[in-house]
Amino acid sequence: MTEPVLSLRDAKLTLQGNAGPVDILRGITLKVARGETLGLVGPSGSGKSSLLMLMGGLESATGGSVQALGQDLTALNEDQLARFRRGHMGVVFQSFHLIPTMTALENVATPLELAGHKDAFERAAAELEAVGLGARMDHYPAQMSGGEQQRVALARAAAPRPEILLADEPTGNLDGTNGAAIMDLLFGLRDRHGATLVLVTHAPELAGRCDRVVHLRDGRIESEDALRAAE
Repeated sequence: MTEPVLSLRDAKLTLQGNAGPVDILRGITLKVARGETLGLVGPSGSGKSSLLMLMGGLESATGGSVQALGQDLTALNEDQLARFRRGHMGVVFQSFHLIPTMTALENVATPLELAGHKDAFERAAAELEAVGLGARMDHYPAQMSGGEQQRVALARAAAPRPEILLADEPTGNLDGTNGAAIMDLLFGLRDRHGATLVLVTHAPELAGRCDRVVHLRDGRIESEDALRAAE
């Protein structure tokens, strides 16, 4: 394996609950290669989403190390993590997290503007066209279906051309038809931009399209399946 895009070594996450500390992740060691598509699967409460959050610097490991693109995420403060994500990562959640007072075009263009791109609206328009929403750019989230809102969220994540794309149950709130369309778009984004894709899913058909699947249980890696060689 060449230099990994993501590397976790004995990563732990312990959170304080009402009854005391709760071990969410119990020592995860994992590497993700450039261009690889990795699926994280397992029962509810197994730590899938928490692991994804560690990879994105959205949660801080309480033990071990988490590196992304050679950068030790555990050494960065909140502002530094935000800048790192803005420059290198796209994140898609099950809930779309769109800004309700902004149009689809504005939702996609805003992170590009924050990153200093002069052509933010042109790039946002092109990304919305790519996900089939060219006719919906001026619509607000409340005027769109769930599938359309998830397409906007995908376009927003992909527009900055991130090296790492993280997706947490991206089809979880969608019906079968829309879920299948979002799957195709996710893998299309990976192919168009060459991003490394890590996704959490309960959908076997989505996991089955990944290069490798990691099974989690009780905060630990239970097993791994290599479905195909990463390109």
